[in-house]
Amino acid sequence: MVKSGAKIILSKLPIGDVATQYFADRDVFCAGRVVQEDLNRTVKACGGTILTTVNDIRSHDMGECDLFEEVQIGNERYNLFTGCPKAKTCTLILRGGAEQFIDETERSLHDAIMIVRRALKNDSVVAGGGAIEMELSKELRNYAKTIHGKEQLLITAYAKALEIIPRQLCDNAGLML
Repeated sequence: MVKSGAKIILSKLPIGDVATQYFADRDVFCAGRVVQEDLNRTVKACGGTILTTVNDIRSHDMGECDLFEEVQIGNERYNLFTGCPKAKTCTLILRGGAEQFIDETERSLHDAIMIVRRALKNDSVVAGGGAIEMELSKELRNYAKTIHGKEQLLITAYAKALEIIPRQLCDNAGLML
């Protein structure tokens, strides 16, 4: 395995202490008991193949990444692969004092990701945050200038009422107007 040029070895099975020391002496990182889902995700991002034997390892069986780091965040250790040529995803590590905070953050991130996903899949986007109401208000005010009498006052009042919606959204978001 070392002769193949591999610098990182991940295994679903446990790797013994003697083997771990052997790899460490040869500047090769190894990790055992890696979850199958994590192995599959790493193969997708870095390329390569999950092998069932160490005999006849070829260069196209190995994946690649620009940087590999083993970092400790809190009490957990993570293996970070960055600069993977086939990666289409990223991993976010959420930490916080209370489980409720983590759950709420995860829901918010999921909502944001789904909004971006939907925007990428659909080629038309409707602006939110009161943009439609402001545009309607503008058009109604312009139209009101073309007519006279009580209708003009009524249309202008309706246009002004539409502007309350974005103002209320701003207030709810904590913006000072």
